[in-house]
Amino acid sequence: MTVDEALALARQLGIERGDAQTLLGHLSGQGRAWLVTHGDAPVPGAEDLLRRLADGEPLAHLTGWQPFHGLMLNVTPATLIPRPDTETLVDWALELLAARPGAPLVVDLGTGSGAIALAVKAGCARAQLTAVDLSADALAVARSNGERLGLAVDWRLGSWFEPLSGQRFDLIVSNPPYIDAADPHLAALRHEPLSALTPGGNGLADLYTLIDAAPQHLGSGGWLLLEHGWDQADPVAQRLASRGFADVSLHRDLAGRPRVSGGRWPG
Repeated sequence: MTVDEALALARQLGIERGDAQTLLGHLSGQGRAWLVTHGDAPVPGAEDLLRRLADGEPLAHLTGWQPFHGLMLNVTPATLIPRPDTETLVDWALELLAARPGAPLVVDLGTGSGAIALAVKAGCARAQLTAVDLSADALAVARSNGERLGLAVDWRLGSWFEPLSGQRFDLIVSNPPYIDAADPHLAALRHEPLSALTPGGNGLADLYTLIDAAPQHLGSGGWLLLEHGWDQADPVAQRLASRGFADVSLHRDLAGRPRVSGGRWPG
């Protein structure tokens, strides 16, 4: 199949031209400009991957790569694909770290591909990053990303705070599973690990677990930042306040929807 034939098939399958070009660029090892001027060039494997893309398999899984906060990250079916909305969490974290002197201690819980931890480290080199994940396969992907990017992170295997006994941090960040188990959109995410998407029930269980346990791992004045669903901001804020967090506040995502809530532990 040639470049032009592949693009024609993509149109028939309803695939956006940009996505088709990204996939063909990955297969050919060339940029979009080359594709435009080499329509008769063969692209082995294009038909199979285009049909898989049309069937709902994520583009990031087919290419193995996903951009996030200026970084290019390797992703696999073992990890959640980083979304642009999660950059809201990173931006807020970097704002808080900019106001802290020295080498602040930061932990990313449920790190997946390592996206949040690596983006924070890239944006604040003096920060000391730790990242935790329950999945050994996901942690291997995260560690590989860190090594390739030359960003030092202490990778820990375990559930939430389990491998952090006795440690306290200046900042705790997390994008935990928070989708309602009955959400019909889960079907479209079937190629990503279910455990990284929903904790079951109404989606709040892991958010509450982190809020309740975080004070034992925060220094005085330390912050907890949590990504959540657009309709979960109120219960998350209420839980933060009832647990004793101060300055409970909210940041919105690129579409203006409630996306990240946080609070400061007064100590």
